[in-house]
Amino acid sequence: MLKRVQSFLFNNTTTRQTVIKNVVWLGISNFGGRFIRAIIIVYGARILGAEGWGVFSYGVTLAAILTPFTDVGLSQFLIRETAKNDDPAHRARVFSTTLSLKLVLLLLGVLIILVAAPWFTTIEEAKVILPIIAFLLAFDTLREFGAAITRALERMEWEAGLFLATNVAIVLAGFGFLLLSPTAESFTWGYTVGTGIGAALTFVVLRGYIPRNLIASFSKRLVRPILSAAWPLSIASLLGILMINTDILIIGWLRSAEEVGFYSAAYRVVQLLYLLPGILASSAFPTFSRLADNHRAQMRSTLERTLAVVFIMALPLAAGGLLLAPQIIELLFGSEFLPGTAPFQILMLTLLADFPVVVLAHAAFAYNRPKLLTAYAAIGGVLNVALDFLLIPSFGITGCAWATLIAQVCSTAYLRRKVKQENPFSVLPRLSIAFTATAIMAGGVLLFMSIKLPVLLSVALGAAIYGAVLYFLKEPSLREAKQAIMHS
Repeated sequence: MLKRVQSFLFNNTTTRQTVIKNVVWLGISNFGGRFIRAIIIVYGARILGAEGWGVFSYGVTLAAILTPFTDVGLSQFLIRETAKNDDPAHRARVFSTTLSLKLVLLLLGVLIILVAAPWFTTIEEAKVILPIIAFLLAFDTLREFGAAITRALERMEWEAGLFLATNVAIVLAGFGFLLLSPTAESFTWGYTVGTGIGAALTFVVLRGYIPRNLIASFSKRLVRPILSAAWPLSIASLLGILMINTDILIIGWLRSAEEVGFYSAAYRVVQLLYLLPGILASSAFPTFSRLADNHRAQMRSTLERTLAVVFIMALPLAAGGLLLAPQIIELLFGSEFLPGTAPFQILMLTLLADFPVVVLAHAAFAYNRPKLLTAYAAIGGVLNVALDFLLIPSFGITGCAWATLIAQVCSTAYLRRKVKQENPFSVLPRLSIAFTATAIMAGGVLLFMSIKLPVLLSVALGAAIYGAVLYFLKEPSLREAKQAIMHS
């Protein structure tokens, strides 16, 4: 059994096993890493208070807004081309050209933070940390490019180790800098130093996979094809970010740093959950890329199974978060942050739209339909910003959360319809067991709340009930995962 587990975790054998193996490792890295980072995030929020936490979140959000500008879809292009073409010379040209383009765009992103951002920042305390945020953007961009290499090679176990190491470094540096000075500026330095250590480790580990003739491998002929294929995905990513990240910036413009802190606390928890579909979609993306053009039936089956899994994850999370929101916020951030409860409940409902749309977006890119992504993101991003300006003045951060939910539902409906036109799929018939399990779990959680069980115990028991119902009703996804492990 031990040999089977080792083979499953460290070798690529069948398509199904490789996808599930990559999901496991990305799950370990993203959730393990985020939970490690949550130690310093929760501690930092409590030490800095709502206002200081709002200043830090404002700066970090600015870096997140600029991330698509430093990538323009280059990482996804690298993954797709590496999966499709195993010629070493072609891979070297793609790697060198995409990295060169990324460095140029990174320089532009840093200049925007240093030169332009201070003119648009209304929170005076945030201006102090902008130079530090420029370093954070650079380090995180390079680290993410290294992660794209591991995904292109379908070696997510490497990414897992590197991401865990990065977050350990962030926690240690964060604690160190907060002990020196409990301010937003000091905390930002700690966060940035930890990220820089992670970026350095990434390129040390991957040095053997970086072409030695990096400069010579650069191809001018590839620049235009790369940008033509990648820019729509970049616009999609940018406009998609508008659906959450610009919420914080707009709250900062229209309300106060304290309200930014309340909303950011709620968003941080939801943001962690948003990783789940990204892990699964990133793991399945190389497979999507191989099947999309010439294996229509296999692609449809793979897409349906992947969508079913993300709904199986989203349903209990949305229901549990809606019911336990006040207890979760108070447990993590303290009673000072309870005004963020209503936004948190609304944002938890966005999981039902966000989880499937991440998979659909990867499928659209595998089909080489980037314009669909652009239109999807434009609908969501523009609608979200418009509703923010309409609802925030009257309803505050609760109106902001409603704006995000409405925008995500509308944009997801559009992309679902378009991908279904490309290759008709059906997911609802696969979800009857998940709906039943969610209803039983919700009933259990309500019972636990009525007898005032501690929130962590309620969460654990609710998860156990959900998993047990899936198991006893023989959910097919569990059986497929077991078969992949046993036959690896």
